[in-house]
Amino acid sequence: MDLNYEALEKSISSKIEPLYLIYGEEQYLVQVAINKIKKSFGGRILGINYVLVDESNVESLISILETPAFGCDKKLVIVKNSELFKKDGRKKSGSPLQDKIADYIENSYDAVLDENILIFTEVEVDKNVVYEAISKKGIVSNIEELKPIQIVRKLKQICSMYDVKCEDSTLNYLIEISGTNLQNLINEIRKMIEYAGKGGTITKDVVQSLAVRQIESVIFDLTDNLAIKKIDVALDILDNLIYQKEAVQKILVTLYNHFKKLYLCTIAIKENRDIVTSLELKPNQTFLVSKYKKQASYFKNDELRIILKELIDLDYNYKNGKIDLDLGLRSILCNYCS
Repeated sequence: MDLNYEALEKSISSKIEPLYLIYGEEQYLVQVAINKIKKSFGGRILGINYVLVDESNVESLISILETPAFGCDKKLVIVKNSELFKKDGRKKSGSPLQDKIADYIENSYDAVLDENILIFTEVEVDKNVVYEAISKKGIVSNIEELKPIQIVRKLKQICSMYDVKCEDSTLNYLIEISGTNLQNLINEIRKMIEYAGKGGTITKDVVQSLAVRQIESVIFDLTDNLAIKKIDVALDILDNLIYQKEAVQKILVTLYNHFKKLYLCTIAIKENRDIVTSLELKPNQTFLVSKYKKQASYFKNDELRIILKELIDLDYNYKNGKIDLDLGLRSILCNYCS
């Protein structure tokens, strides 16, 4: 059975099932769901009624499930980052271990259901034989990153708990510059709650002063200044990224991907295509469409193609020892503004 996060929460609140696969990009909510199962399960004694399994001991999973929880009614087994959900695209079947565990879940696991709660948790999964076996017998939940409106709701709830006010527009600005990862955003909002104090208000100025900006947001600022030929400001932004220990290679890749999206955006607009699809934006990134459209309007198609080629050439020449990456990147930015 496939359940989204809200349905999973309700399911856990009413009854704990014996078999779960809980995975997805929003690892904070994945862990929240697992913690709720742990709380409902009750007292845990590691190695007795609580067993952790990973890649190093996953071969023993069946043996672990069939070992009694001495002195306890049930055993909670959590299998994390086990490599069981990797699919070899060249093979129709799984590895011997994957096939063995999938067969066990489908045909033999019923015999130990009353004595175990088995949870598989991953970041990414392929729909291989193990996945299919679990989906037939248990609950599968893919917890994706929340959409901005859902994130704002959760962050406002946290602010209310501490009697701190924050407008929706301010929280949307926080999401815009710090990304959509809920765990990161909760860390940021707690920092601002501490700053504002009970009865205080988190303003946009507070967000600007305290929030850690995601590199993609900083690249938007760099590109904005590049578009209006403010090379001094663009280079200052680059310097700040490097000062904050961002690797120049990562800056290059992020800048290339950003200009590629701008180029694809101009084509999508010209050919009346859907921008979200063309840029392969996730459902929680659709708020970026207006930003890409606005920024793409500053550049001509030929300019974007030239910048992309120069970034590709820089990467090639750097890897072959022909140029310093930092120097080459600054040269590209200066050449555009000259």
